[in-house]
Amino acid sequence: MIEIPSDLHPDLVPLAFLLGNWAGAGVSDFPGAEKCNFGQEVSFSHDGRDFLEYVSHSWVLDAEGNKVKPLETESGYWRIDKHRKVEVVMVRDQGVIEIWYGELAHQKPQIDLVTDAVARTAASGPYNGGKRLYGYVNSDLMWVGEKATPEVELRPYMSAHLKKVVTPEEVEAMAKSLGDLPDDGIAFFK
Repeated sequence: MIEIPSDLHPDLVPLAFLLGNWAGAGVSDFPGAEKCNFGQEVSFSHDGRDFLEYVSHSWVLDAEGNKVKPLETESGYWRIDKHRKVEVVMVRDQGVIEIWYGELAHQKPQIDLVTDAVARTAASGPYNGGKRLYGYVNSDLMWVGEKATPEVELRPYMSAHLKKVVTPEEVEAMAKSLGDLPDDGIAFFK
């Protein structure tokens, strides 16, 4: 279920499905880089202004699903206008700054983004731009990313399936909102 916080800026209501903390796993595969499974934690938050704050941390997983080493860290800001156009400013730990533009699909929680501008530091690897697709499917957040370099044409390189993370405080608040439940637990289902 998508909840819309009362203090969410009205312009951001169409992006409310992104809000919260997400965690899951995915696959990374791009020529010249190590193919791996990765874990990811993502947070979309707001402070009442007209943007969502985005932070993502990912790490390489071993065959047993244990963290091996950091993979990527990103942070940025997401906005949407009255015509459902989305803009994202993102900074990556590899020394890349990107401006993404896209659109929220009509009547479904799906966002297609394409890089409009890329700035790189001297220490960053080769990178020309990319595409991303984010979708809210059966209460999960899924995404796939494509990228291009001078040597490799645009192609998929990462994708992940993330589940909403519920904190103990959120569980307690949900339990309180249920009110009085039958003591035996069975009557609830009758």
